[in-house]
Amino acid sequence: MVLSLYLSPPLPSLPIFSSASAAAASSSLSFSTPPVGLAAPPLLSSSSTRLNPCLCSPSNSGPFSDSPNGRSQMTPMSCLGVSMEEKPRVESERKWQRVLLKVSGEALAGDHTENIDPKVTMSIAREVASVTRLGIEVAIVVGGGNIFRGASRAGCSGLDRSSADYIGMLATVMNAIFLQATMESLGVPTRVQTAFRMSEVAEPYIRRRAVRHLEKGRVVIFAAGTGNPFFTTDTAAALRCAEINAEVVLKATNVDGVYDADPKKNPNARLLDKLSYYEVTSKDLSVMDMTAITLCQENDIPVVVFNLQKEGNIAKAIMGEKVGTLISNPSSK
Repeated sequence: MVLSLYLSPPLPSLPIFSSASAAAASSSLSFSTPPVGLAAPPLLSSSSTRLNPCLCSPSNSGPFSDSPNGRSQMTPMSCLGVSMEEKPRVESERKWQRVLLKVSGEALAGDHTENIDPKVTMSIAREVASVTRLGIEVAIVVGGGNIFRGASRAGCSGLDRSSADYIGMLATVMNAIFLQATMESLGVPTRVQTAFRMSEVAEPYIRRRAVRHLEKGRVVIFAAGTGNPFFTTDTAAALRCAEINAEVVLKATNVDGVYDADPKKNPNARLLDKLSYYEVTSKDLSVMDMTAITLCQENDIPVVVFNLQKEGNIAKAIMGEKVGTLISNPSSK
């Protein structure tokens, strides 16, 4: 019987160290021990690179502060280059964040030499532009009385009230497109939304889209009133203000505010600084129509009536400064 032996290849020889050579090798490597009282530097790991230890420091008395152990510590914001002692930059004081400006058609006519006065539209555009740069969201409702007033034309040549009001709504669209062009010439992004579809010249009114435009810093001009006859553009302003959650209706007119009598007939008429909704309705003051003022009252929307022709009044009203007459609930500030 023949036995075949399989010889495996020889393994590589490994060096054999004695205890003396191991001691010599360990002495040749210099492992320095940190002196007493000083901690060894921490090893970098994946977790330590993500965590910033200075963000957990409770000190807030400046970029560096003395801790009880005598070491200087960094504050959380000093790591970001901001000192906690620095006060944040505050923008100009403002009362409202989102406003609705109601501009009557008669106000756009200016001195009534023409239907639309370019000087008036440019003045409106400049003041609105100055406040939108501060982050205030502005929506505008325009009237159409400078071109066509349906209530006063009803009955002429067989024209019924509904048809006359629709013609007046078309007049507001003309004013809106003119004002949009003026504002965009100053670099203010503006959108016109109409209560009924005119897709070739404007967007249809969609509440969520209008709010999104405002959030993006665009000015939205609402035209064509409510889209229904027998409702004024003042009612449209109150309605749109409630829908987009604006905080105030700013009614720009040709007078300084609300008087206790007609200033054209009574030279002793006194300008009223504040009024309640009840006083407006009970005294039948010609500020807004009853539907509009009731809608504002039910939704607790303050109304500011001021003079459009005085330079700077629009910006003051939007910023919440005292101008014209404020109509609100007695409990409101």
